[in-house]
Amino acid sequence: MYRHAGSKLEVLLVHPGGPYWRGKDEGAWSIPKGEMEASEDAMSAASREFTEETGVRLAGPLEPLGEIRQRGGKRVVAFAVEGDLDAATIMSNSFEIEWPPRSGKMQAFPEIDRAQWFELPVADAKILEGQRPLERPDASAQLSLPLDHPVVSELKQLDLERLSPREALEKLFAWQGQHAAH
Repeated sequence: MYRHAGSKLEVLLVHPGGPYWRGKDEGAWSIPKGEMEASEDAMSAASREFTEETGVRLAGPLEPLGEIRQRGGKRVVAFAVEGDLDAATIMSNSFEIEWPPRSGKMQAFPEIDRAQWFELPVADAKILEGQRPLERPDASAQLSLPLDHPVVSELKQLDLERLSPREALEKLFAWQGQHAAH
């Protein structure tokens, strides 16, 4: 999910719940995501998972961003939607694990313990490394938005299509900094 906050673009990221992620911040946040069921298409799964992880039903149309593979091999098909929500009010589903390990005690934890809006440069530091495909020169791992997408329509003049993903991201961040100064 993304929104415009004045002249800046912000993205919603979620922090995973549970004991493993407690105390981790930079490089620990994620886009809302989950498992696709056998009978679902990727767009339906993305909408369902967003609702399960945040408690918020998406109202706008989903726009395909692309596909990545995370370090552990998990395939992520990503979508964007313009919207707004109060990140402090998310209500996530939960999962159970044996905790502490080998204790025989099952404990429930929220799948997502919090959500937050971040400007792009901050989001880049917070998001899981495997979800930073625009920084990677490997074209198979990059996400792309069509140039007529509302988020980038103003950026057509920057000629991002001819740049490597890293160069395009740097140019986009530079543009955002200049745009915010005006």
